[in-house]
Amino acid sequence: QVQLVESGGGLVQPGGSLRFSCAASGSMANINTMGWYRQVPGKEREFIARTFIGGGTNYADSVKGRFTISRDNAKNTVYLGMNTLKPEDTAVYYCYVQNYNYLKFWGQGTLVTVSS
Repeated sequence: QVQLVESGGGLVQPGGSLRFSCAASGSMANINTMGWYRQVPGKEREFIARTFIGGGTNYADSVKGRFTISRDNAKNTVYLGMNTLKPEDTAVYYCYVQNYNYLKFWGQGTLVTVSS
């Protein structure tokens, strides 16, 4: 089992920035991917970004160029920096880790509201 604790989030104006962190603990030996999804009420959870143990990253087209994912393997922590935020970025953001068997573990979720 892996436990994830997210921090960050909150209310920000359009064009503003936020940064999340997600600290993982537990059985991390077989974890190869850390990343983020988001979800708007009434919609499916949407992939945002991920980083692989080897250092590669992937982003959703909707956030490419605005969001940056990074990872500190020594601290088992993944970060998401978000710039030029838009009202449509309003959602609950979930961090996750995935092992080599494609099993995901999820954080508790943190709300981001982009509004003036």
